[in-house]
Amino acid sequence: MAKMMYREAVLSTIAEEMERDDSVVVLGEDIVGGMGTAGGPEAIGGIWSTSTGLYDRFGKNRVIDTPISESAIMGAAAGLALAGKRPIAELMFADFIGVSLDQIWNQIAKFRYMFGGKTKCPAVIRMAYGAGYNAAAQHSQSVHQILTGFPGLKVVMPSMPADVKGLLRTAIRDDDPVIFLEHKALYGMSGEVPDGDFTVPFGHARLSRAGEDVTIISSGLLLGFCETVADKLVAEGIGCDVIDLRTTSPLDEEAIIDSVEVTGRAIVVDEAPPRCGLAADICALIAEKAFASLKAPPLAVTPPHTPIPFARELESAYLPSADKIEAAVRKVLGWR
Repeated sequence: MAKMMYREAVLSTIAEEMERDDSVVVLGEDIVGGMGTAGGPEAIGGIWSTSTGLYDRFGKNRVIDTPISESAIMGAAAGLALAGKRPIAELMFADFIGVSLDQIWNQIAKFRYMFGGKTKCPAVIRMAYGAGYNAAAQHSQSVHQILTGFPGLKVVMPSMPADVKGLLRTAIRDDDPVIFLEHKALYGMSGEVPDGDFTVPFGHARLSRAGEDVTIISSGLLLGFCETVADKLVAEGIGCDVIDLRTTSPLDEEAIIDSVEVTGRAIVVDEAPPRCGLAADICALIAEKAFASLKAPPLAVTPPHTPIPFARELESAYLPSADKIEAAVRKVLGWR
């Protein structure tokens, strides 16, 4: 196994798939030059350094710098996919989906259904999401709950470099549109990544920690907080199942319900706002399908229903934390 950063796993997987399949193309803002560079080997590869060197390696017809127009990027990706290509389109920040929702929601997500299965739309839409960088309310949001709610889209949220490689490779080879969400605070995270043609199937959650007292469900950056809490509590004799969702659509309902039927207690940790969110949806799923096993009501640990603050101290208070997760675990354990 090679050890690499999260961002390096993104870049290396894209490069490997472009090498393997000539139909794979990438497009987005500043993915060639960026920061005023002219492209080529000196290019930084966008603000996240996830496309560095691709232009020099694969050329202008397969690595396309676009205008600053998210609707144009998504429209081009839709057309490329219908024409037989496998586009990987990058939105610099997930917050910008608002100006391209028609292309994503009403077009890309619906092509196969509206055309009676006579066409496919193998487009991957990559987005950097999440708070923790003091980027304020317009550049820090977690929008997966919106995208998960759109039928026709697959939504992926890797939490570690190995899953970046396995899930991104699966996404690129999928014949349906995939939203691939990369938490910006994870780009510098390092971990071991399997060699070779490694893939991870969609809809299969990962059991990150095992225990019989509480089920903790999360994804992305917050999964690490959940693991920290589980590791701390095991010293007190409290065992936590920690479930990494990996994908929110399809959702591994079986893994969630099987765990809750053993533990009888569930906590869902999510970075999106609470109203009409993923955490509420999963809590409802547990209440519906595992009610007889519950020893306490399922709890959600989320930010408050408010825009994300800019100030460092306020942003820290806004986000779910290990302390908040631990408090939720102790609450369900003490429920009477």
